[in-house]
Amino acid sequence: MKISKIILYDEPIVSQIQLDKLAIFLKETFLVQVETRDNILKFSKKDTAAKVLSCMIGDTKKPNKKNSSNETHDKIKDLKNEIQPIYDGFELQGIFTELIPDKERLPDLFHVFFTDKLTCTFDYDDYRYHGRALIGANPSIISTTGIIEAPAKSREYYFDLMTTQDMEAIKQKYKGTFLEYNDPRLSKIIEGYLLQAIFYFETGNAFCDKKECRLYNAHWQKELLDSQVKKERLCDAHQEVLKKLTMK
Repeated sequence: MKISKIILYDEPIVSQIQLDKLAIFLKETFLVQVETRDNILKFSKKDTAAKVLSCMIGDTKKPNKKNSSNETHDKIKDLKNEIQPIYDGFELQGIFTELIPDKERLPDLFHVFFTDKLTCTFDYDDYRYHGRALIGANPSIISTTGIIEAPAKSREYYFDLMTTQDMEAIKQKYKGTFLEYNDPRLSKIIEGYLLQAIFYFETGNAFCDKKECRLYNAHWQKELLDSQVKKERLCDAHQEVLKKLTMK
């Protein structure tokens, strides 16, 4: 196995209790050392805040580019107005990577950053940004906001949303069918994304085409909950891959 140690970086929405549980899950699954640390942004440099701001996406139909002073001013205004900002995941990944000490940028040390920022990647098939829960590679980013916002809710939910203005009534009607902020199921869901991140690093493929597998790339909340909470297992083929990865 290439990985000798996994380092998890804290984030406000992932409590220390959850982080400790995730560390135990990884130790038991991959038989490697796991260390938990503070949020990587606590080690920011003088220009880190400006670089993170430059990752904010102003136009979802254009690949992100360096922002002019006016665009940066508009993004700051959006933050003050509490508009949900979205970030280019690959650019954010590069900024986080700069904060890792040089001596720890080793191929056998696997870094995972948790963030509440909504990470996105640009898809050249339809020329627009899409929300992502996982930005793979080493380091990997798992967006807790992306887990909640990126997979779509049911078609019925969106139909009801278009035909009524009572948002609270709709939420109550479909409660439990999708993840919410501070959802107790979030920790189990994160386990699945950690599996996908590590499988991608080790094998070059993060996903499985079987819906019952935790490596399934869920595009709907129902699929996400089914594969990560109800089934909560790897398919037979990926269980065999895991055995090979953990062989001494």
